[in-house]
Amino acid sequence: MNMKMTPAVIFIGSVMILVAVVLVVIVLPFYHTSQTRPSEIFRERTEAEAAGRKIYIANGCVYCHSQSIRILDWGIGAERIAQAGDYVGDRPILLGSQRTGPDLSQEGGEHPDDWHMAHFVNPRYTSPNSIMPAFKYLGEENIKLLTAYVQSLGFKAADNRVARQEYWKKEAVEAYEKGPVKNVEWIHENVPKPWRELPNPYPTSEAGLARGHKIYQEFCLGCHGPVGDGMGPAQPYIYPPPLNFTIVKDRGISGGILYYQIMNGITGTAMPYFKKDLESEKIWEVGNYVAEYFIKQSDADAEPKGIDAAYEP
Repeated sequence: MNMKMTPAVIFIGSVMILVAVVLVVIVLPFYHTSQTRPSEIFRERTEAEAAGRKIYIANGCVYCHSQSIRILDWGIGAERIAQAGDYVGDRPILLGSQRTGPDLSQEGGEHPDDWHMAHFVNPRYTSPNSIMPAFKYLGEENIKLLTAYVQSLGFKAADNRVARQEYWKKEAVEAYEKGPVKNVEWIHENVPKPWRELPNPYPTSEAGLARGHKIYQEFCLGCHGPVGDGMGPAQPYIYPPPLNFTIVKDRGISGGILYYQIMNGITGTAMPYFKKDLESEKIWEVGNYVAEYFIKQSDADAEPKGIDAAYEP
């Protein structure tokens, strides 16, 4: 049977196509998403966090930072894969498609608030190689709101991390205010004993020190300064301030202590962990660079030690 393409047939066909498109593109996805339940970490945001989120959106942060960890990812927060229930309170959802900067879905509590203040004022203060623009123009109050939002990313899991930062910040401030000797003692006593007794297993070499110097410039200079005295450009925003390496000599320092603190950071202070940024040898080498040039005391290649690595000279 032949069907003539009359105006009525064209109209009815067009309506049917439109209905099908609306059903597939709008109705079914809406129905599916409306069934989403909050995840185990979800909570509502505070007023300050919601205000910070508006600043985050207004300044285009989503163009460089995603907020969704996939199963194939590895980076900050990658221990937990993103779930639909994490986003039930977000309008709009800020998944993001670019990762020019790190994913922020679990950023909350990775750093204390003062680290974020220094970072937003000028990212080069905390990450010397960062290409992120400076946001000092936002002003202190807006940066505090933006920090509150970032510290909420991860919801209940982030709250636990933030609480841990706040607990150890009190400990760190108390130790710092007792003076340099007590401060260094506190820092060292919180390193496990086997690490405190472990020397740097790599012998000092010109090439190793050059690599350590490069790593220091790329990761450490903004806080600890070019001469290791803790007077980098981030220092005015951080409390307790970055450690002055030049006062550590003859105070029980070891390659193992430096390694452990570079690897794990010092929670409660602005010293972050670098276990996801630096491989093992790089941590040993930047530690030895600090020991040789700033502390003036290195235990590189000292006893006890095992068989040298195959590549060692």
